[in-house]
Amino acid sequence: MATYTDPYEIKTVKERIFGNPYVGRGIIVGLTKDVRKAVIAYFIMGRSANSRNRIFVKDGENIMIRPFDESKVEDPSLIIYYPVRTVGNTLIVTNGDQTDTIADLCSGSNDLDTCTFVEALRTREFEPDGPNWTPRISAALDLKPSDNFRYDMNILKSADREGNACNRFFFEYEGIPGEGHFLHTYQTDGNPIPTFIGEPERVAIPDDIDSLTDEIWSNLDEDNKISLYVRYIDLIGEEYEERLINKYE
Repeated sequence: MATYTDPYEIKTVKERIFGNPYVGRGIIVGLTKDVRKAVIAYFIMGRSANSRNRIFVKDGENIMIRPFDESKVEDPSLIIYYPVRTVGNTLIVTNGDQTDTIADLCSGSNDLDTCTFVEALRTREFEPDGPNWTPRISAALDLKPSDNFRYDMNILKSADREGNACNRFFFEYEGIPGEGHFLHTYQTDGNPIPTFIGEPERVAIPDDIDSLTDEIWSNLDEDNKISLYVRYIDLIGEEYEERLINKYE
């Protein structure tokens, strides 16, 4: 008998991550119930010493990842990047250096152009870390004052176990009060690590930034969580609140 999954089911972030040893890197985007604030969250996890040797660092309105101990860096290519960048009225969140690819094409534009987001990511593929072939996940938010808050999400995945081709999945969302979407790189731990499947997961978005920050950080696996960044952006005043947690700082 086929198992039915409700495509409209909304779960808390806790329900999505608690008890799962390894969801990898994750992006959450959504809208508060009062429709005043756009919300992003980005976290990283790691199993190896190289992956765990990282911290989030503020760089103006942007966030960058740096090694905690530079003497222990083995391979910087996949662990050092800007996960959060702002270009005009577009906020970009990704799990790799594709942040810069999107930002470069957004430069000179004040609005999120879906075609720009799509075209930028058509030039990129999943990470070259076989046999895991870690997906690249990305999101872009349109922050200009509007009654129609919207955001785009994307995942770039290997088409097979050998990494012979890349499948690209794009999702465009209209903001729904009190709701968001959660996209992460892996289903759970494994060897190789099983890749995320399906559409971004629907999650409830609290009105309070500290509630969401605590919900994510306290329910990520204690051994594998590394860093978390959360931002609540006022869609009218353009001011924002942020929280940043580094396990190894």
